[in-house]
Amino acid sequence: MGRAVRENSEYRQPGQATTTALLDRASAPPKPNGHVPLTSAPRVLLLNAGYEALTALPARRAVVMLLGGKADTVHEHPTEIVFRAVDTEVRLPSVIMLREYVRIPYRAQVPMTRAALMHRDGHRCGYCGRRATTIDHVVPRSRGGAHAWENCVASCAPCNHRKADKLLGELGWDLRTPLVAPRGRTWRLVSQIREMGPFWEDYLYLEAA
Repeated sequence: MGRAVRENSEYRQPGQATTTALLDRASAPPKPNGHVPLTSAPRVLLLNAGYEALTALPARRAVVMLLGGKADTVHEHPTEIVFRAVDTEVRLPSVIMLREYVRIPYRAQVPMTRAALMHRDGHRCGYCGRRATTIDHVVPRSRGGAHAWENCVASCAPCNHRKADKLLGELGWDLRTPLVAPRGRTWRLVSQIREMGPFWEDYLYLEAA
C-alpha cells in the first residue's frame, strides 16, 4: 500500500514543485496586528483516510497537500486566515485528511514527554488536584527513582516544592490515580506536539491502559 507518514515527508507528486514555488511567496492578507506569513501559521493535524491521526504538519506543507490533491480539508481553522498565491486562495485548515489510505507500522511503546504526561494526568496535580505546572518523580531520582511513566506525575509548584526529595510515605501522601503508561497510536503524536489545535481532540483517542 503506501508508506508511513513522517513529519519530514514531502508528499510529492507531478506538478507539486510549481505549487510549492507559488506558496513560497504566499502569505495571509494583512491583519490589524500586521503581516501573517504562512511559515508562522498554526500547525495542521493530518488524518489517514480512515480518520486516524498521523502527525501535525506545518501549515505550508498542509496547504501544498491540499493544492496538490493529496488531502482534503476536514475542519477549517476558526481564525479564518486565508492564504493567497498568484490566482490561488486557500483558507487555513485545522484538520486535513489524506485521500488515499497509507499503512503505518504500529509501535506499542510511547515516548514519555512533558506534553504527553500532562495530557495523561489531565493537567492536574497528582497529589492535590490543582492545576499542574511541572513534573515530579514520585520516588526522587536522588533515591533511585526512574524517569518513567510509572514514576512521573504532573504536579503543581507548591506540592513539588514541599515534596522535594521525600517519599510519599514520609509525608503521608497518596496519589490521586495510579500511574500507568498510555497505549495507542495517537499517544505517540501527543508526545511530540506542544499545543493542540481546534478540533484535534475529536480525533485523538487518548486512553491509558
